[in-house]
Amino acid sequence: MTQFAEKMLVIFDYSGTLSLEAPRFGRPANLVRALAESGLFSLGVTTPEIFWEEIVGPTWIEGSTTAIGYKRVMAERIAALGLASGATVAEITAAASRFVDRYLDHSRMDPHWRPLLEKLTGYPGAAVVIATDHYAEATETIIRYLNSWDIPVRKAKEGAGENRRLSLFSVANSADMGFWKADRRFWEVLKSRFSLETVRSVLIIDDFGFNEDQGDSYGEWARIEARQEKTFTVLGEVFQAGVEVIPFFLKGREREDAPALRIAETGGRIGRFLNSADGAKNL
Repeated sequence: MTQFAEKMLVIFDYSGTLSLEAPRFGRPANLVRALAESGLFSLGVTTPEIFWEEIVGPTWIEGSTTAIGYKRVMAERIAALGLASGATVAEITAAASRFVDRYLDHSRMDPHWRPLLEKLTGYPGAAVVIATDHYAEATETIIRYLNSWDIPVRKAKEGAGENRRLSLFSVANSADMGFWKADRRFWEVLKSRFSLETVRSVLIIDDFGFNEDQGDSYGEWARIEARQEKTFTVLGEVFQAGVEVIPFFLKGREREDAPALRIAETGGRIGRFLNSADGAKNL
């Protein structure tokens, strides 16, 4: 495989970072509404607690590290729990599908990111990866949203191929890669797919689960800290490069009122990183 000359690797998280709406979908009022409208409520998934503790939590490993997908893993779990007495498999599957479609439709990227991402598409020497711990359906969803902004993108799992550079955006989803981002094997797969041997600086912009709904255990502070530290460590070990982390944390009223300011601030930090690493003033 061709070895590329990227000197910088810029990594964006998706849910809670590029997409601020995705975690908001899980807020209790929004979640209960989606459960009702999708038909899951009538099948026994009547509270956020049941959703998080009985559906999402027990299936997260399988759902986020295999190609099974959110729709199927949810439908199978509901059927196994026996919550939907008298419901057919088809009815459970249809309700789970409607719910997941609502979630993905709600998971749009914040438009304030668009100018920065557009600039990054043409930045010389920089590889841009959207890395996410997510269900299989998220890959095509992210690609679709980026394409709607005329940003070319492909699946990281497919690799670059001969005579192609990583400057085209890539989506690295744990469900495709087989491992979570905190696992060094996630990054080893990415590195091998693109022969990223020349990267000397790595930047990751990630909320590490901080912006997730409070009902989701993924967003517990101890887990956030552990996830951030482990990701920092494995990136340095795998790429043998300097690593800089920009935690994308939205606190208090910022969750509603100031994402644009935080995105602008983050964009400035990304620009300084690129200019420092590249010795140029292009962003």
